[in-house]
Amino acid sequence: MDMNHPKVSIIVLNWNGLDDTVECLDSLRKITYPNYEVIVVDNASQGNDVEILRSKFGDYIQIIENDKNSGFAEGNNIGMRSALKKSNVAYFLLLNNDTVVGPDFLDELVKVSESEAEIGIVGPKIYYHNFQGRKNVIWFAGGTIMKWRRWIYHGIGWNDDDLPQYQNTANVHWVSGAAMMLKRSVIERISYLDSRYFFGNEDVDYCLRARKHGFKIVYAPTAKVWHKVGMSREKVEATKNRLEPSFVNLYSYYRLIRKNFSFPIYVYHLGLLPAILFQWGISYLVKRRDRETLIKFLKSLLRGQLRDKN
Repeated sequence: MDMNHPKVSIIVLNWNGLDDTVECLDSLRKITYPNYEVIVVDNASQGNDVEILRSKFGDYIQIIENDKNSGFAEGNNIGMRSALKKSNVAYFLLLNNDTVVGPDFLDELVKVSESEAEIGIVGPKIYYHNFQGRKNVIWFAGGTIMKWRRWIYHGIGWNDDDLPQYQNTANVHWVSGAAMMLKRSVIERISYLDSRYFFGNEDVDYCLRARKHGFKIVYAPTAKVWHKVGMSREKVEATKNRLEPSFVNLYSYYRLIRKNFSFPIYVYHLGLLPAILFQWGISYLVKRRDRETLIKFLKSLLRGQLRDKN
């Protein structure tokens, strides 16, 4: 094992996102870190994505073909399980396929992670890929938890310029699953992502679990990634059941709170649900003008989708 450059297994999920995945992999080909592998997990794409990726990238990538869309959490778990069969893998980097990375981003992530034994998860500075023609607007610079705010977790630096306060390495409560590097010891201690989160909130949940086990979650500002924010979500919303992503995110949001916080905090946030649904419903009607689908979603939610106690 290269002690100066521990091996990193980069996991990239693909689901009907060939163009984005190609651009992401092209950017990974240019990174300067010398000891890594790339595992592409295809979540049962409908087209010929796998064949094209194999033809274009050859041995540069390993491809795992799922027979169904396993979601974000379980898709990444499948990739990590495959990588864990190789004893020399020290880190796992979960990377959205709709991202583009800086050439030295992995060097910087590893440098920060290796600086303290207690550091378990590291996340880069994430910019918007295109914010009204600009590429220096921050989407995410670490995350914080505010238990009694209307929304319990928040991204630091959201929509802000890359100001001096975002230039320092910092301990944070969570980092985004769009680009999240995990030490192998974290996986061995607390296992994988909770696969019950199909799409959304699994990253916050995992970081909270890691913190409870004594690991530090760290934001590394010198590692830079550009994210095509919302591309995956918009793609899912274009499928047959257009309301499924919104439902899954809301459902998993309350699972997150129920799992990780006290009962009074859960009750408080449950009390905010009518206001959240009202705001969401008005926004949906304005954007989609689809009253029938909105009512179907609300009925589904009210039938007891929040009763799961696990």
